[in-house]
Order: sequence, then structure tokens, then C-alpha cells
Amino acid sequence: MCVQLHTLLILCMTFTQCACMFPNHHWGEWNDSQLQPTIQRLMKGYNRYLRPNFNEGPVEIGMSLDIASIDAISEINMDYTATIFLRQRWCDSRLVFPGNESVSVDGRLVSLLWIPDTFIPDSKRSFLHDVTVENRLIRIFSNGTVLYALRITATIACNMDLTKYPMDRQVCTLQLESWGYNVQDVVFYWTRGNDSVKGLDTLRLAQYSVESYHTSVSEAVYETGQYPKLVLHFALRRNVLFFILETYVPSILLVVLSWVSFWISQSSVPARTCIGVTTVLTMTTLMMGARTSLPNANCFIKAIDVYLGICFTFIFGALLEYACAHFYTMQHQTIEDLRRDLLRELNETNGNGSIPIVSSTQPNQSAEVGSTAEQSASSDAKNNAGSKEKMTRQGCGLSSVKDISHRAASLFIVENPHNIDRHARTIFPTAFLFVNILYWLYYLFL
Repeated sequence: MCVQLHTLLILCMTFTQCACMFPNHHWGEWNDSQLQPTIQRLMKGYNRYLRPNFNEGPVEIGMSLDIASIDAISEINMDYTATIFLRQRWCDSRLVFPGNESVSVDGRLVSLLWIPDTFIPDSKRSFLHDVTVENRLIRIFSNGTVLYALRITATIACNMDLTKYPMDRQVCTLQLESWGYNVQDVVFYWTRGNDSVKGLDTLRLAQYSVESYHTSVSEAVYETGQYPKLVLHFALRRNVLFFILETYVPSILLVVLSWVSFWISQSSVPARTCIGVTTVLTMTTLMMGARTSLPNANCFIKAIDVYLGICFTFIFGALLEYACAHFYTMQHQTIEDLRRDLLRELNETNGNGSIPIVSSTQPNQSAEVGSTAEQSASSDAKNNAGSKEKMTRQGCGLSSVKDISHRAASLFIVENPHNIDRHARTIFPTAFLFVNILYWLYYLFL
């Protein structure tokens, strides 16, 4: 038994020694052969400063976008901030390797490869996300196709037309261009047309909703040449419900509140004055608050400014209505007081006696005066004919001017000042309803 154990121990020691003397080079060579196509062999002789197909035609670069979010849309700065996933594909024959698999390369090795110099021309500020590492993806396929993806956040300019604000519709763009390679070197195209853009259908914004979008391919012409350009057009429709609850409804209620003074007695001066002044000041504050989030540009007369101006006009008109009614009431009272005084004086005069009317003209004197007048008229008839015609014309002109002045003065005389409030109760609501119909028809359907 002891001899058998001793023999087994000797055999184990001999096998271990042989394993140490002859290491397994086969497995080490297999691992190196798997790593060589991705790092060593692909990079051997590769020049990242030369584009693919150099001197053989332009490189075709396909692009697709995923809109992760649109964080803010600013009417003051006329721009929007978006986070996008940009994916670019092109074929580089220098990176072809055997097999049907793809190799994902660390994003930090992007400096070893040639990549397109794509940029956003309308971008004001942009940055590449780098938590926990730079958000880049490089994937190389066996046929030499390179997929380069990255996540960026950019603030992009968007020219807005605010004449129908807040019932406006804005069309913004996202443009992609090549910075240094012209159309002879690089050609851009959307990989799947309009389907190359994802995320806009499910996007949820605070004040807007994405109405439609489409893609286009064009060229950017500069002094240095023509460069490829891809454009994403998307239309944004503003949600007007928020502004109806915040601005339109309060302004309508203020206008209705100003009409309450029509049912208050004209003798209640403090009450009616307080309502008029309070509504005017409140409407002014509402107008100032509505303009805080808008650009101070004189070229834009916005729809909300027009409506607030209409409401302010009706509120101020209600205040002026009371001023006119109060003025005519005081005037009517003054006229009544004068009539009472005259009637009292006439009654007193009739009680004391009548005023005699004295005529001192005698028949002989009248005959003499008449004969003298006839002689003077006959002697001066020829000399004064032209002057009489002029006096007649002047008399007609003066009489017509007097008639016009009397008619104009009669327009400003109100027999019953209380009718002003009675008519205002009908005129103001009717006019406001008519103006509202015209306003909403114009800005919603025209």
C-alpha cells in the first residue's frame, strides 16, 4: 500500500514539472488574434487626418436624430434648448476586417479615427455630456461602416413671429452642416427620410405642442464654397388655454366690473369714482404683467396687446361715461335752478303790476319821416344797389352759421342725464361682444 502511494506521488510531481516546463502558447495566441483586428491591425497604417475615399469621391454620411427633450423655449431670446442624440454613419474602407461582427470601441479612442466635422450653425451655446465619461459611441462593422453617436445639449436660435401671440404657430429648425469639407468631399443625407427623427411625437412641452415636422437636404453657400446641410423643420403650436385662464378671463371680468357703475346712482360720486379708478389701475397692472415674458420690440404688436388695449379702452370709457353723466347732471340742475329763479321773479313782477309799453310816434311825424326816407331811397338807389346785395349775402351766411351753431349746441344738451346710464347699459356690452367676435375670428381663423 505504501509502495502504491509513493508511486502516485512521483507521477503527480513529474506531471506538474512538465506543465511548468512547457507553457500553453496556443491559448495566448488565440487571445492576441482576437484583439488584433480591433486595435492593432485596424490602426496599423491608419491616417486619421485623411478622410475616407481620398481622391476617389465624396464620403456619404447618413444622419439620424433622437430628440430627448426640449427644455426651454424663450420668446425673449428667441431660441430653444434641446438635448439630442446625434448619430452619424459612413463607410471607411481602411477599417474593413473579416467576419460578420461589429466591434464597439471606447469613446475615448475617438481621437484615433477620422470623424466628420459636423456642427450646428444656429447654435448659441452647446456642450457634450461627460458624466460619467464623455457620452460618445464608436462602433465599427466588418464592412468598414462606422457608427458615431453622441449626446449633446444645445441652445439654438429660432426666429419667431409673435404678431399672433399667444395664438401663434412657430416653425423652428435644427440645421447640421460640415465646417471644413465642401460638397466635393462630403455628402450628407438622412438615413430614413422623415423617420430619421425620433422623439418629437412623444415630446411633452409646457406651452407648446409639436404640430408637425419634416426633414430636408440642401446646401449652405458661403464665400469659401458650398457645404452640405441637413435641416429639421418642426412646427410648434402654443397652448392658448393657459393664457385664457391667466390673462383673458381676468381682463373680461374687469371690463364687466366697470359696468357695475352704470347701475349705481349718479349722486354716489365716491362709489362710482372708486370703481372706475380701481378697474383702470388693475387693468394697467395686468397689462404690465403680461409683457414681462415678452421681448420689448416695437415691431411686434401682439394679439394679447390688442385685446388688453381693447379692454382698457372699455374700462376707461366707463369712467369717462360717468364723468359726462355727472357733468350733464350738474348742468341740468343749474338750468333748473335758473328757471325756478326766473319764474319766481316773473311771479313777483306780475303780482306788483304790468310794465307799460309807451309809443311816442305821432302820425304827422311818421308821414314826414316816410317822405324823407322815400326821397333818400330814390336818390341813393343807384349808388347803394351793390352794397345791399352784399349785405343780403352776408346776412344769409350769418344766419346759416347761427343755425349750425345752434344745432351743434343742441347736440351737447341732454334733457334727461339719467338716460346716459340707461343707454350705456346696452351700448357697452353690445359693443364689447361685437369686438370680441371680430377679434377671435381674425386671430383664430385668418
